[in-house]
Amino acid sequence: MDTVRGAGVVVTGAGGGIGAALARRFAAQGARVVVNDLDEAKARAIAEEIGGRAVPGDASHAVPAAREALDGVIDVYCANAGIAPAGGPEAAEEVWADAWDVNVMAHVRAARHLLPDWLERGEGRFVATVSAAGLLTMVGSAPYSVSKHAALAFAEWLSITYRHRGIRVHAVCPQGVRTDMLRSTGPTGELLLAPTAIEPEEVAEAVFAGMAEDRFLILPHPEVARFYAARATATDRWLDGMNRVQRGVEDATG
Repeated sequence: MDTVRGAGVVVTGAGGGIGAALARRFAAQGARVVVNDLDEAKARAIAEEIGGRAVPGDASHAVPAAREALDGVIDVYCANAGIAPAGGPEAAEEVWADAWDVNVMAHVRAARHLLPDWLERGEGRFVATVSAAGLLTMVGSAPYSVSKHAALAFAEWLSITYRHRGIRVHAVCPQGVRTDMLRSTGPTGELLLAPTAIEPEEVAEAVFAGMAEDRFLILPHPEVARFYAARATATDRWLDGMNRVQRGVEDATG
C-alpha cells in the first residue's frame, strides 16, 4: 500500500507509550484506527482523542471486534502490546506463561485471524513491536528476552512464508523508550536504557519510514544494528561484554 489514508488499522497496547504514538500517527495520516488496550479507560481516551474506535480487552482476542469496527477490513495490524516481568528461571510459572501469552501468542492468534483475508486479497501489513531485546537480550528479565526472541522469530517466519503473496511484515526493535514499561524495569532500565531512551513519537516516525521502504527490521536506535552484528560475528566477545553489564547492574544495586 502506498498510503495509509483510509486504511483500517489496529494498534494493540495503544492506551499509552509506543502504541498511543502509533495510533496518533496513523490517524494523523488519515487512517481509520482501532485502539486496543487492556485498560478500557485508556483505550477510550486515545480513541476519542484521535477520532478512532476503542476495542478494549485482551490483545489476543482483538481481531474479530476490530474487524467489525472497521467494516470488515483490517489493512494494518500493529501487534504492540507487551509485558516485561523481571526474573530468571526462578520466576513463577504464571509469570513465564503471561510473558509468552502476551509477547508471542497474541501475535500468533492475530495472524491466525488475519491471514485468510489478507491472502485472499493479496495484501496486508503486520507490524510487530519486538524490542531490541529480541535481537540482543534484556539484562534482568529472562521471560522478556526469551519471548521477544520468539516474537522476532515468528515475524521472520511470516515474512519468509508470505512476502511473495503480498503480506508485508515489520519487526520494530527499539532500545529504551520513555514509557511506563521503561519505568517499571527499575534499576536495570534506569542504568542501561534511560540514558539513550527516545520518545514514543520517535518510534512511530521510524515505523513510518520503515513501512515506506518496506524494511523488515526497523531500528529506531540505529546502533542496535552494530550490536546485532557483533552478537553474530563475535559472539563470545559480545557475551563477555553483556556479562560485564550484568555485573555492573549487580554492583550498582547491591
